[in-house]
Amino acid sequence: MTFVFRCPELGITPGMETSSRWRPSLLPRAYAALVVGLRWIVVAGWAAAAIASVVYLPAVGQGGSDLEQLVSADNPAVRSELRSFDKFGFPLLSRVAVVQRDPNGLSRATQEEAVKRAQEVSDGTYGDTGPIRAAVPVMNTLGLFPGSAEDSTTIVTLLFTSPDVTFAGQVKAAERFVAAHYDAADAVVGITGSVPARVEQARIVTSSVSRLEIITVAAVFLIVAFAFRSFIAPLVALIVAGVATLLTLHVGGALALKLGVPVPQETQPLLVALLLGVVTDYVVFYLSAVRRSLAAGDSRLDAARSATARFTPIILTAGLTAAAGTGALIVAGSPAFRAFGPGMALAILIGVAVAVTLVPALLGILGAAAFWSPFRRRAEEAPVSAPAGGRWWARLLTRRWFALPVLLVCTAGLIVAALPLQHIKLGVSFVEALPPDRPARAAATAAETGFADGILSPTELLLEGNAVAGRQAELTKLQEALAHQPGVAAVLGPTTQGLPEGYDVFRSSDGTAARYLLILSDEPLGATAVQTLDRLHDNLPGLLSAAGLDGTQASLGGDTAVARVIVDQTTSDLGRIAIAALLANLLFLMLFLRALIAPIGLLVCSVLAIGATLGLTTWLFQDRLGADGLTFYVPFAAAVLLVALGSDYNIFGIGPAWREARTRPLREALALTLPHSARAIRTAAFTLAVSFGLLLIVPLRPFRELAFALSVGVLIDAFVVRSLLAPALLSVLGSTVAPEPVEPEPTPAPEPEPADLPPLSGRGAGTGAV
Repeated sequence: MTFVFRCPELGITPGMETSSRWRPSLLPRAYAALVVGLRWIVVAGWAAAAIASVVYLPAVGQGGSDLEQLVSADNPAVRSELRSFDKFGFPLLSRVAVVQRDPNGLSRATQEEAVKRAQEVSDGTYGDTGPIRAAVPVMNTLGLFPGSAEDSTTIVTLLFTSPDVTFAGQVKAAERFVAAHYDAADAVVGITGSVPARVEQARIVTSSVSRLEIITVAAVFLIVAFAFRSFIAPLVALIVAGVATLLTLHVGGALALKLGVPVPQETQPLLVALLLGVVTDYVVFYLSAVRRSLAAGDSRLDAARSATARFTPIILTAGLTAAAGTGALIVAGSPAFRAFGPGMALAILIGVAVAVTLVPALLGILGAAAFWSPFRRRAEEAPVSAPAGGRWWARLLTRRWFALPVLLVCTAGLIVAALPLQHIKLGVSFVEALPPDRPARAAATAAETGFADGILSPTELLLEGNAVAGRQAELTKLQEALAHQPGVAAVLGPTTQGLPEGYDVFRSSDGTAARYLLILSDEPLGATAVQTLDRLHDNLPGLLSAAGLDGTQASLGGDTAVARVIVDQTTSDLGRIAIAALLANLLFLMLFLRALIAPIGLLVCSVLAIGATLGLTTWLFQDRLGADGLTFYVPFAAAVLLVALGSDYNIFGIGPAWREARTRPLREALALTLPHSARAIRTAAFTLAVSFGLLLIVPLRPFRELAFALSVGVLIDAFVVRSLLAPALLSVLGSTVAPEPVEPEPTPAPEPEPADLPPLSGRGAGTGAV
């Protein structure tokens, strides 16, 4: 049965069926016929694949999540720590600590017991300490620990374990040690350090994933249900996204184990949000096309085939572009980015593969039932019409005299929003990223109050040279100079007075090495501490020379030193990542549009949007909320994802206009296609922004930064760039960038492009044999 309707605004009258001046080529039509024809087999195949992946394949995160696996073995800070261990046979740095604190002062007996307990651990007296090989108590007794503002209120006992013990194993060993050898009189606040903080982050992420999935699914359902006025359409989106998510998490986990590439558990919430949002985007475009075809009178199977033939090339190109953009992270020198990029690319590729097969199959089965609603009868009784608002706005936006001011205003606004990027800072915080009420954060706060902010992750300065350990005067002079460096709260070293007898762990037995312990004034993995260590690294040659230690080799180790190398490596990766991602996106845009100038202009628009997004993120978290810099990977991960997703919207938004521009002027083609494509893009973008925004559910600062950056970036891209800036740019450029014209196919009547069609209604719409 042919479905007809009245829409006087568009010139559509009963008996007139919409037809296109452009038909897909033979290959897309053949593909559409195949997928729709095998619709039941396709659905059964994907269901079986999803079930098999859950039963037989490991999940993402089982390939390892320890920080060491994301830090390259040739990291200079790591090498410095290894050389220190070789020279002394005993590490100076610990990343797990037990904190005791009483603001009114710890008793002398408690302090003596802490020293005795640590000595017995180091001597092997206890038989139940497991992998803990040594313990060193550090007290804030005035005169013993320089830089402490309190006296005898806090004890930090540093625990040293075997290097092959996992992060979780180290924390469990510390917890057993505290349970067995401390009591209420010891005033234990908790266990903290970068390792417990890292483990606690993983626990938070794992416990948040289920809640994140449930809330995101509910949000996607409501958004798609509202957009299509249907309860079935969002179910289609969620089924497709669910299959893609299961396959990604398990196929990705299997590949991570097979290839030896760690995919941290912390990426799982981002993968879930990305897949739910991106796959829903693709489903929205298919649903919109099928609804329009059904409204034009096509049968259920014809509508599914038409939508598949028209949108599969666009979705395939958009998905490959997005995957190439995220996959560009593989060129990074940082192991963290190399692990992050392929996972995101794999997620998008699996999402595309599922979308371009499962969605056409489901829509071929459901037809008009995909748009069913309990309020359908009321909708049937209402007159069907299309609002003309989108059309007059599109016509106005494509007039050069109006487009030019819009172009200038949008560009200026985005540049102003990007200005805070000038003073962006990067850090690698673990403890400070935790919520204030988490045990590791509370214990860290207690330790920092009693000592200094850098007490839990001190920096080790290793000196190597012939007989350097015996050069007392020179070592004293260097220690004094280090203590006066900006950002250094205290220095312990070979010439520190008041250390317990036998505590000299600062000189090697062969005299060829000496080391210092530097406690920084700021959170040791924050941007300020990283900058402090940058200055110290630059000043070291001069400090050594002034102390009379010329020819001595110096190196820095510890968490801050590792963070410094990571931040420096990330910054140096920026050029490679940016060039690779932009070139990948430019190449796909050029191939899709078969043009040069327009893709460059569209990519510039995307760059402006990303700059504005990162500027706003810096302004909010760093300038307003007082964070000590953004988490090092957030700006780069957000930028790569936004470049990739922006190219998606480039293709969805400009693709139909470019196609129409082969048979009519570009500005006329934009005016014709913008109302529908802009509405579909806004619906898809709002869904994606909500998916990313719900990362706020994970109560960790990096996820909040990512949630803000990605959700705001997607909204800026859809509502400013694709709806205003890009059309205005193409309207100003006009015929200079228009595609080569082709002879239009003869049609029975000119196509009036439906702008914003209301929900499908009408009895018998889209009927057809199964």
